[in-house]
Amino acid sequence: MYVADSRASTSAHGSARPQAGRNRAAVAPTVLALGAVSLVTDVSSEMVTAVLPLYLVTGLGLSPLGFGLLDGIYNGFSALVRLVGGHLADRGGGRHKWVAGLGYGVSAVCKPLLLMAHSLTPIGLVLAADRTGKGLRTAPRDALISLSSTPETRGRAFGVHRAMDTAGALLGPLAAFLILRATVDGYDAVFTVSFCVAVLGLLVLVLFVPGGRGTAAVAQRPTLRAAVGLLRGRDLRRITVCALLLGLATVSDSFVYLLLQRRLGVPDRWFALLPLGTAAAFLLLAVPLGRLADRVGRWTVFLAGHGALLLAYLLLLTSWHGAGLPYLVLALHGAFYAATDGVLMAAASDSVPEALRSSGLAVVQTGQALTRFACSLLFGAAWTVWGDRAALAGAAAALAVCAAFSLTLRPKGTVPA
Repeated sequence: MYVADSRASTSAHGSARPQAGRNRAAVAPTVLALGAVSLVTDVSSEMVTAVLPLYLVTGLGLSPLGFGLLDGIYNGFSALVRLVGGHLADRGGGRHKWVAGLGYGVSAVCKPLLLMAHSLTPIGLVLAADRTGKGLRTAPRDALISLSSTPETRGRAFGVHRAMDTAGALLGPLAAFLILRATVDGYDAVFTVSFCVAVLGLLVLVLFVPGGRGTAAVAQRPTLRAAVGLLRGRDLRRITVCALLLGLATVSDSFVYLLLQRRLGVPDRWFALLPLGTAAAFLLLAVPLGRLADRVGRWTVFLAGHGALLLAYLLLLTSWHGAGLPYLVLALHGAFYAATDGVLMAAASDSVPEALRSSGLAVVQTGQALTRFACSLLFGAAWTVWGDRAALAGAAAALAVCAAFSLTLRPKGTVPA
């Protein structure tokens, strides 16, 4: 298993690495700059995500199966290009910033295109293009975070980034809610403002994120075959298998919010506020759980996060309609993301050499995105045929089985020495 040299004074991208002693717990400037980019960009993307389910199901009259198809495209299509983005970043000898910038730019251009799409096919194409941009940027961005941190502080670094990212996710639905209440053509206004904010995020990336080339010796040629070949390593293979299995039982956020709306009869005008609960819990817990993962083991925290998600499913399946139900479900939903999103990347980074860091992380992300795409399709079909409760019961049973199996595949590299 590759272990980064924590004695290096600077990373391959010009950002200061934390050093032993008083700097061990420091978060690199690159991480903070990328966090700012993600914060601004997530304001843009979550504005659209917050209103998209209601826009498609209520505004355009799509069935749950049709929405499941589009939601699967929105969340899973990026899997087809994540390996490409990771490969381009590694192959370019340190062009992580510019590949990520290309991805941010593609996603920004897609926002105004939603104004012209009013049926299933054009909306699907626009969402596919938007997720192509996300696929291009995700692995290079996470590789920059990983390369700017030592193994001992990697969980915290990802936690700080995800917390800043989630601050944008918290502000995005709120902005969408205010725009919908203040304008006549609310959806068009949301898409227009989202585009302007996305351009601002791209400018922050270009101006403030270091983009130097790597200078370390490359011990392994950065090819796609070499990246896939990393799965021969025991720890990374087990991490990837578990991510695939658990992703196959992870119901998308949009379905969780639609289930809550149906259970509680939430008016349409308040629907855009539901993601705020998830984002608030994610924001509060991302850094503490990232630091906890560095201390007690990343796999322990990762599986505990899926336990929180399972509990959220069970609450939605109960007959309880109390006022506290949405708060508990959304808090558990946010805790799930805080314990899994950045923690998974921190765990995988320990098993990937620097020369293949972006490509190696893309392998894990690709598998997870593909299985979540499949879950969206299966859940939407099950909802259409058997109803929402039966579909959710099946997802909960699958998640419990996959989590139990993942306990037996505990990768050694995810436990700190």
